[in-house]
Amino acid sequence: MVQKLTVTILETSDIHGALLPIQYANNSPTETGLARIASIIRRERQKGGPLLLIDNGDLIQGTPLAYHHAKLNGGEPNPMIQCLNELGYDAAVIGNHEFNYGMELLRKAVGESRFPWLSANIVDEATGEPVFGKPYLVKTLEQGLKIGVLGLTTPYIPHWEKPEHIAGLRFEDAVETAKRWVKHLREQEGADVVIVSYHGGFERHLESGEPTEPLTGENQGYALCREVEGIDVLLTGHQHRSIAGTSINGVTVVQPGSAGAWLGKVTLTLGLEAGGWRVLEAMSELVSPQGEAPDAAVLAIVEPHERLAQVWLDQPIGRLIGDMRVTDPMQVRLQEHPLIEFINRVQMELSGAPISNTALFDNISPGFPEHITMRDIVSNYIYPNTLQVIRVSGQDIRAALERSASYFAQYDGNGPVQVSAEFSDPKPQHYNYDMWEGIEYRINISRPVGQRIVELRYNGKPIDPEAEYDVVMNNYRAGGGGNYLMFQGKPVVKDIPTDMAELLAGYIMERGTIEASLNRNWEVVWD
Repeated sequence: MVQKLTVTILETSDIHGALLPIQYANNSPTETGLARIASIIRRERQKGGPLLLIDNGDLIQGTPLAYHHAKLNGGEPNPMIQCLNELGYDAAVIGNHEFNYGMELLRKAVGESRFPWLSANIVDEATGEPVFGKPYLVKTLEQGLKIGVLGLTTPYIPHWEKPEHIAGLRFEDAVETAKRWVKHLREQEGADVVIVSYHGGFERHLESGEPTEPLTGENQGYALCREVEGIDVLLTGHQHRSIAGTSINGVTVVQPGSAGAWLGKVTLTLGLEAGGWRVLEAMSELVSPQGEAPDAAVLAIVEPHERLAQVWLDQPIGRLIGDMRVTDPMQVRLQEHPLIEFINRVQMELSGAPISNTALFDNISPGFPEHITMRDIVSNYIYPNTLQVIRVSGQDIRAALERSASYFAQYDGNGPVQVSAEFSDPKPQHYNYDMWEGIEYRINISRPVGQRIVELRYNGKPIDPEAEYDVVMNNYRAGGGGNYLMFQGKPVVKDIPTDMAELLAGYIMERGTIEASLNRNWEVVWD
C-alpha cells in the first residue's frame, strides 16, 4: 500500500494594503480584506497536517492606510508586515507595487519580516545575484518530504516604475530564470515538490492557448507551465483574476483576486514510492472570506495605525463650488465630467504642459463633495503615480486616442454602451481609458476599432501627425503602461516626482476654494 501525505498550500496575492474589511471612501464594511482571510488561515491550521502559507506580492501599497504609513508614519513597524508575521507566513514574493514608495521603505519592510522575500529574477546589476536574498525556500516536512518554493516577479517593472526606485536592479525573464532554478531545486536541493510563486499572470487563454494580450513579457504564466519542466504548482497574481480548479500542462494553477477577495488553496496528495514522493492528486480552489469574523489579533495590530490614518483622512483641505460627484462612471467616460477636467487642469498647471490626459481609475470613485478631505483625494486618485511630461508626435496622440477608444464595445445605438472584452476580460481595466484636455476630439464608437477618432484638433486646427507636442500624464502611462506602446521611450521633458494625491491636495489647500468647470473639449458619439 502506498504511503500518502496531504499538503495544503495557501496563497494570498495583491492584498494592496487591504487589511481591514472597510471601504475607505466612506468606511462602509466589506466582505473582503486580510483580517477576514486570517480567520480562514487559522481554521486551516487547526485542521493539522503540513501547510505552507505564501503571499504572492503587491502587499504594501494600495489603501490610504498603506499610503499614510509610507508617507507619514514610515518610522513605525509596517502594519502589513506585522500582520503576516502574526499569521506565520512561510514566504512572500516581491510584487511590482512593492517598489512604489522607494527602496528604503521596501528594504525596511523586508527587514521587519520574519519570513523570506523571494524573487529569483530581480538581480543586482553588478553581481547578477538575487537582490532580496535566497531566491527560493526549501521546507522539509514530515517523513522527509521536501518542498521547494521559487519566487518570481514580472520583469516588466522598468516600464512603470520610477528609475530611482529600481536603480541598480536588473529584471530578468521569468521563464528563463525558472528553467535554471527549478532544475536546481530538483537536482541540487532534492525537492520532491516544486511550487513557483509568480507575481505575474497569464498572457494566453488558459484552455485554448490563444494570446489574450500583447506578448510583452509582463505576464508569462502560461509559458511557465508549458516551457519549464518540473513545476507542480504555479501560484499567480498581478492580474487580480479569480482562477482555480484548472491546470495547464499538468501544472495546477490558482490566482486569488485582489484586496483579500479570496484565499487561494491548493491541496496536494502525495505518495511515497521507491524513487521518493510523487504528486498523486492536486486540486486548487478559492475560499471566500464572506461571513468570516475578522481576526482579533490582526485588528489589534492594525488599530493604532488605522486610528492615525482615519484622523488624517478626515482633515478638511478645501471647498468646492459646483458639482464634482460621480454618479454614473460610464457617463463620465462618454462625456466630459468636471472631476476629470479638474485633474487634467491641475496636471497642466503644475507641469506647464499644454496637453494632459488622465483616467477615472475604477467604478467606485465617488468624486468630490462640497467640503473636500484627504479621504476624498485618495478615494478618487488611488495610485501613487507621479507626473511626467513627454514629447510625442501628433500621430502618437491619435494612436493613443484610438487605444483609449477601443475601451468601448462597438455600439449601434441600442441598449447601454458596453465595455469591450479587451478592457474587461480577464479583468476590468477602467484605468486604461484616458480622457484628454488641451485638444479637441470626437470618438465614434459605432465605427470599428482603430477608426474611431473622427475629429482631432489642437488650438482649433487639425493636429499635424509630424509635429511634436508636450503632454503631461502619470508615470505609468508615460512608460507605455496599459499597452500604450506609442509612449515608450519618448523624451521626458519634465519629471515631477511627487505623488499625484499630494499634488491635488496641495493645489486645493493653496487655493482654499475650487470651482467645477466644463469646456466640453471632447465627446463620444455614435451614428
